[in-house]
Amino acid sequence: MPRDLRFGLGLHAARSLTKVQDTARRAEELGFDVLHVPDHLGAPAPFPALMAAAAATRTLRLGTFVLNAGFYRPALLARDVAALHDLSGGRFEAGLGTGYVREEFEAAELPYPSAGERVDHLAHVTGYLREHLPSVPILIAGNGDRVLTLAARRADIIGLTGGDRPASGDEDPLAERIAFVRAAAGDRFAELELNLAVTAMPVDGSGMPDLSIPRHFLPGLTDEQLLRHPGTLAGSTRDMADRIRGYRDDYGVSYIIVQAPHADAFAKVIAELR
Repeated sequence: MPRDLRFGLGLHAARSLTKVQDTARRAEELGFDVLHVPDHLGAPAPFPALMAAAAATRTLRLGTFVLNAGFYRPALLARDVAALHDLSGGRFEAGLGTGYVREEFEAAELPYPSAGERVDHLAHVTGYLREHLPSVPILIAGNGDRVLTLAARRADIIGLTGGDRPASGDEDPLAERIAFVRAAAGDRFAELELNLAVTAMPVDGSGMPDLSIPRHFLPGLTDEQLLRHPGTLAGSTRDMADRIRGYRDDYGVSYIIVQAPHADAFAKVIAELR
């Protein structure tokens, strides 16, 4: 049986209590299931922002997308995760990643480990949370083999990037990554929730998205290629809803995250899908 669709909203720029809580209430009203906060220096601190959102909502779940595991020692992170999970009535989902911005490590006066060392630390943090806080769902996001292997074996939710290129000819990078997860997960694959973050979609009725965010992360792709990438939605509300149905029916991806500026436009897509 296909999973029910879930929808998340990424909150990046809200810096006042009023703005955080208004955005959280609006997300709940619009039909979003989860509010996410990232973990970057210069952005809102994840745990205070999510606690403010929790206090203003009743059913909206709360998540990090994603915590930079390299910033944390497991026991100290577990303390904050447990507090937010308990104070929100069990609504918190812990999203984790390796961290990738060297300048943020340097600004935090932390050494910037190698890619392998960052994955090792992510595994260490994940294992600690899994052992000490087994009731907290864990999302791990990434694209590389080692991160996806860890996610397949230890996480509840897999955050897929859609690959580093769109499907073309016989190639389908998203399908390939999901097949890799399936092989790594073995018998537990059926228990996993597959997630995809959308970074661009139309908000003005034109059918054309602002491609500035995907262009930043995928600088080698043309605009035409970016429009075909799984992390980009285009066209009418029905076109976007049909594409998301395809993500679930063709790939098993049932959990979609969009960004705060997309909230009102994507609410129409949610209404089309429910």
